[in-house]
Amino acid sequence: MTQTPIHPLDLNFLNRKEAIAAYLIRHSGGAVMVESGPGSTIEALKADLAALGLIPRDVTHVLLTHIHLDHAGAAGWLAQQGAQVCVHPVGAPHMLDPQKLLTSALRLYGDKMDSLWGQFLPVPPDKLTEVQDGQEIAIGGLRFTGIHTPGHARHHVAYLFEDVCFTGDIGGVRIPGSPYLRLPLVPPETHIEDWRASLLRLRQIGFRRVAPTHFGIYDDAATHLTLGLRTLDETERWLEREMPADPPIETLREHFVLWLQEQGLAAGITGKNLKLYEIANPTWMGADGLLRYWRKFRVAS
Repeated sequence: MTQTPIHPLDLNFLNRKEAIAAYLIRHSGGAVMVESGPGSTIEALKADLAALGLIPRDVTHVLLTHIHLDHAGAAGWLAQQGAQVCVHPVGAPHMLDPQKLLTSALRLYGDKMDSLWGQFLPVPPDKLTEVQDGQEIAIGGLRFTGIHTPGHARHHVAYLFEDVCFTGDIGGVRIPGSPYLRLPLVPPETHIEDWRASLLRLRQIGFRRVAPTHFGIYDDAATHLTLGLRTLDETERWLEREMPADPPIETLREHFVLWLQEQGLAAGITGKNLKLYEIANPTWMGADGLLRYWRKFRVAS
């Protein structure tokens, strides 16, 4: 069976290659994108489209895996160009009115907010489509299936297309040429048990290729997802060793940084590639996400 070409768009986040991707697939009436990238990378997106002989108005649909700024920040701008934006029902209200999302992000990023993420425009109601679990999405002769995959966020969707799964953040962060995988365990919705269930569900489906937003398309989907499960198990064991001492967040961040560095070095990851992983998935945010998970779901239970 002939595979439909998938074009990875490198959005050159912070002038770094292979940090944030969107994926473009042509169809009979234009093109569909999986992810929009942040508002700060719109110029890079325009250049990527131009290299394919396209303009923004050729993008008819944007399939968002979730509404975090690095994945969905430019969706409102693309909607202004005419694109229909598809998103999890829980994320849909925030795309219509992103103020609450932006206020929360501002607490995290402070005065770096604009330079990191740029403008996040609302999506008009007539340009927003909610994606139900298992829903088939037909676009110009192409067929996608949305799979609800909580764990990184309650509003996370993975998209199946032919033999590939666009995994957003639920499949982890992986740099091309690397056997090493990190999980973006960000606050406020990281949930280890849900994450494990989502990875197991995706592995059971049995697609051949996997395309995480950070970054690239890989032909070893089963191995990739198994590595994600192993990484999740190792992270949970690390957390269970750390938390009985009730460390302050500063200490937990320090310990998590050291532990992840050890994991990366053991996998042969050094220097430039370690920095790429850090840009795509800041370690301090992972520590914060794990602490929130522990206090909300472990201590409370």
